[in-house]
Amino acid sequence: MMRTSRLQLSVLLLAPLLLAGAAMSDHDRDHRSDGAVEVQYLEIVTPSVEETCAILAKAHDVVFSEPIPEFGNARTADLKDGGRIGVRAPLRVTETPVVRPYLLVDDIESAVRDAEKAGAEIAIPPLEIPGGGTFSIYILGGIEHGLWQL
Repeated sequence: MMRTSRLQLSVLLLAPLLLAGAAMSDHDRDHRSDGAVEVQYLEIVTPSVEETCAILAKAHDVVFSEPIPEFGNARTADLKDGGRIGVRAPLRVTETPVVRPYLLVDDIESAVRDAEKAGAEIAIPPLEIPGGGTFSIYILGGIEHGLWQL
């Protein structure tokens, strides 16, 4: 029997919930009136990239790309709603494994200012990924939060 690490188990338990939130249809998005939060990009940072991609590909019937430099060499898979999931290794020695949802916002500059006003530390200010939108990361209460603007 295959031994599953706590990190792999966490990914298996959290990813379906976050993917379900990200899998909103175009119809749902166009007719959304309840202010629902939309996950544009789900990032998983792990030293077990290949294993995590294999588990998620099988469980969610998605196909992961080769590493993409603009996404920190993440292997990504497109979601039905146009969102994306990415799995990558830590980029620096001090980066710990994390599952980080990037929430879609209309105005990333305003969202970052609001986060700062609430006491957040801006880990990465708004940064454009050519052809992929603009993202930012802030830390509040020890939790890393991602923002994404298309």
